[in-house]
Amino acid sequence: MKLSKRNSSLVATAIAAALVLSACGGDDADSGEAEGAATGGSYSVALYSDPENPLVPSNTSESEGAQVLEALWTGLIQYAADGSVEYTGIAESIESEDSQTWTITLNDGWTFHDGTPVTANSFVDAWNWAAYSENAQGASYFFSNIEGYGDLQAETDDAGNVVSPAIATEMSGLEVVDDQTFEVTLSAPFAQFPVTVGYNAFHPLPEGFFGDPEAYGRLPIGTGPFKADGEFEPGQGITLSRYEDYAGPNPAQAETVEFRVYSDVDTAYLDVQGGNLDVAPDLPPDAIASAQDVFGDAYLEAPSSGFQYLGYPLYDERFSDPRVRQAFSMAIDRDAISEAIFQGTKQAADAFVAPIVDGYREGACEYCVLDPEAANALLDEAGFDRTQPIELWFNSGAGHDAWVQAAGNQIRDNLGVDYVLRGDLDFAQYLPLLAEQGATGPFRLGWSMDYPSPQNYLEPLYSQAAIPPNGSNRVFYTNQEFDALVQQGNSAESNEEAIEFYNQAEDILSEDMPSIPMFFDVEQAVHADTVSDVVIDVFGHIRTAEVTVN
Repeated sequence: MKLSKRNSSLVATAIAAALVLSACGGDDADSGEAEGAATGGSYSVALYSDPENPLVPSNTSESEGAQVLEALWTGLIQYAADGSVEYTGIAESIESEDSQTWTITLNDGWTFHDGTPVTANSFVDAWNWAAYSENAQGASYFFSNIEGYGDLQAETDDAGNVVSPAIATEMSGLEVVDDQTFEVTLSAPFAQFPVTVGYNAFHPLPEGFFGDPEAYGRLPIGTGPFKADGEFEPGQGITLSRYEDYAGPNPAQAETVEFRVYSDVDTAYLDVQGGNLDVAPDLPPDAIASAQDVFGDAYLEAPSSGFQYLGYPLYDERFSDPRVRQAFSMAIDRDAISEAIFQGTKQAADAFVAPIVDGYREGACEYCVLDPEAANALLDEAGFDRTQPIELWFNSGAGHDAWVQAAGNQIRDNLGVDYVLRGDLDFAQYLPLLAEQGATGPFRLGWSMDYPSPQNYLEPLYSQAAIPPNGSNRVFYTNQEFDALVQQGNSAESNEEAIEFYNQAEDILSEDMPSIPMFFDVEQAVHADTVSDVVIDVFGHIRTAEVTVN
């Protein structure tokens, strides 16, 4: 199947809803009033790697760690399974007269898992700590539009060495008004600000965190429907139990959930069939055709915000010419790979923004269309040395082997450039390698949105502010015109105006081709008959609080 265009309306609705709520302030959800009684029992969910980093919200920007944080934390707002914004989190209201200075008022009664209250300081202190460059948080750049962010950044030389320390430890744009209220002043208006603050990076931290962040990363203390029973054990996982004092309207149904680390998706899939695992997100590609027959109603398929791409190591001279990057993209038949490997369940990517968000444009990427003749002409113009193979990188155990190899075969057959596969590292090893410019050829990565906005497909992946260690720009792409257009979109007064600027920024990407958009995803999962109410959302997360044990 292919994703329906009807999904593109979901995020437009989400943004509109968030802006209306921010103007009105709050909603009808009463903190502390749970819907329905919890059912108890225990269940297990597969992870396909250890998290890349200790479980600190501002340093968890990959899928496996984010799945665990989904259970451990509730932020200011929450996102429904379809990506729409819900005021069922800690924020009672997020209001602004000018889209630049925002007043955030918290609901009463929220506590951390250690029993301490969630206050305005819990957010302000956490955001300042995350933004301070000395703390090297991967999601630091999410705070870059708050006034004073630059004062928290140390000056570095071209090699990344600190030549001058940061001049402040607190952003001037954050001010605590009282225990339940704080103000956020942005460096420029950003109408979509309320939509963004449900993401991990904006979660609060308890006062005890700041005395020993390393210990808290091993044994996280959050605000969510589940609390950690012990430390995350590398290679094994972590067990969480229901937080009985959870203040949100949707408490955990099960008594405990175990996140169990698997080295590959095939083993997890077989374990669900064998009764040794309850929920397996993602499927082995060769199981897609039969999974529905095998599992019946326990096979799940849902719209996704995710997409797969091959990033270029732009620091490598061999890929510095955009004509080379355009040529490789035009040598790949995405539809053929989807049919052969994924039974047609992947949609060939034709843009840098996924169809599920408002702002997607069909065919926005001119060089995402198969055209071997034009690709060869571009490669000749660029003088690319075809005698040397390229290396294609992917992380092991997650089912990417077959499609990356298929892409390599097409590059070889259509361009006469041979390839070598590099897929020996698991995800937790693979991401640091990319961040350290260790990839020696195009590399596989995926992206699911952090919050429902087309901006989230552009700025975190391609802006200069998001170059590691501050973000996810692992292709190390820089373009001042692109950055300026994204900022103009961020400062726009309406969603429609913002999308115009984001589209212009995407047009620059479509010409520069810092990566090869490959597929728009569909979420797939299977579960055993031991559990019910299993939902996988557009972010690719199993919604752990909703799962009931039969």
